Amino acid sequence: MRNKKINIFLGILVLVLVIWMLKGTFFQPGTGDLKAGFKEVAHYRNENNTGPVQYVFAVTVKDTIWSEMETYGNYKPHHKGGNTKVYYFMEGTQVPNELGAGKVNFDPKFNSSCVGLYEKSPIGYTSLSKQPFK
Repeated sequence: MRNKKINIFLGILVLVLVIWMLKGTFFQPGTGDLKAGFKEVAHYRNENNTGPVQYVFAVTVKDTIWSEMETYGNYKPHHKGGNTKVYYFMEGTQVPNELGAGKVNFDPKFNSSCVGLYEKSPIGYTSLSKQPFK
């Protein structure tokens, strides 16, 4: 009788732990939970899988909530030897549809409408620049 009670208790404990882990897995916060209204317009990833991988994103926002812009950038993919850049533009302004690799990632005519730049370096340092082209 004692073994049966222990088995039932352990079974319930395992079931509770599994449910708790599944809840934690499937209900992670994401970009949809942020209030600034992020919409990805364009993205670029270079073809190089053996060297530095570069990710570049152009995103529109409804509001410049800087803490959320940094959180959004942290949600974006990053390779430990590469670089991730997220350019933020206000909704309704000119936004580039094509991005490229290098230091200049889009046509300079869009520089005036860029309100922020999130950058994550190859060693994991992050920075958020307000009005990066002014």
